[in-house]
Parts: sequence; C-alpha cells; structure tokens
Amino acid sequence: MADENQIENASAPADQPEGMAALEALKDTNAGTATETTIVAEPKIDEHGRSYATGRRKESSARVWLKRGSGRISINGKDISEYFARPVLQMMLAQPFETAARTGEFDVIATVKGGGLSGQAGAVRHGISHAMIRFEPGLRPVLKAGGFLTRDSRVVERKKYGRAKARKSFQFSKR
Repeated sequence: MADENQIENASAPADQPEGMAALEALKDTNAGTATETTIVAEPKIDEHGRSYATGRRKESSARVWLKRGSGRISINGKDISEYFARPVLQMMLAQPFETAARTGEFDVIATVKGGGLSGQAGAVRHGISHAMIRFEPGLRPVLKAGGFLTRDSRVVERKKYGRAKARKSFQFSKR
C-alpha cells in the first residue's frame, strides 16, 4: 500500500497537492473531447412555425416574426415597397437574406415604432437577423461576419443647457 501511494505522489509535481495533480490529469484527458464536441443551439420556433426577435436602431424598435414562405415582407400591415419607398431602405432589409443565401425563403411580419424611416429600417434589419438565427442557428457565423447582429447604438446626443444645440454655442459677443 505504501508503495502505491509513493508512486502516485511521485507522478505529481512537488509543488502541487494531490487534488491539483488529479485535476490536471482530468483536464488533459478532456482536452481532446472538448474541442470535438460543439454545442449547437436549438431552433426557437413557436406553434405557428414562427421565430420572434426584437431589433433596435436609434430611437426605433421593431418586433419581427419570421416564418417559411414566399419572401413577402410586411411592416405595420403594409408591403415593404409601400412602407419604405426608398430603394436603399428596401435593400437594407434584404441584406441578411442575401448574405445567408436565403432570399425568398422567409415571410417577415414586423411592427416598428419610434424614430424615422432610416432608424426603423435598421431596427427591422437587426430583428430579421436575430429571428433568422432563432429559426436556423447555423446561420450565426455568416450573419455575425456580415455585422448584422451588432446593434448600432449611435443615438442623437442630448441638448445641454447654456448651449444652442448639443454642442453648438450661442454667438459670442465681446461687448
């Protein structure tokens, strides 16, 4: 018995207690298996076959539902070309689908409020991207690389007292 304890203690470095040596050995054995197994998130789809996400940009916030379909996009009950008349804003909403190679596969129903049209389009795009990940978690690396998952947090700076605007001063008069 004494010989077995001496052999175990001899394998451990002198400055580490027995428990630490066992922990190190356990880490070494698990090192190969931890890299091989990747955790894939489960899709979050409700009983109607939709995934939901919230998108935000400036003062706007959008609630977005995504489901399999023909590629129709409805915002506040209106068609995309009716709500966002500018082609640049329509292009913004199509970017996540083009990047993920899913053009025409999903129907989008969104309600958006607050801010102006540009902020609302950014909010809907942010919501679409997150809803796509909830529907199909494998798309995360593609959308992350495209920068669609990061919320653009730039907002209008508040007006300060004693100033004409946020930073502009009143005209200086020497006399």
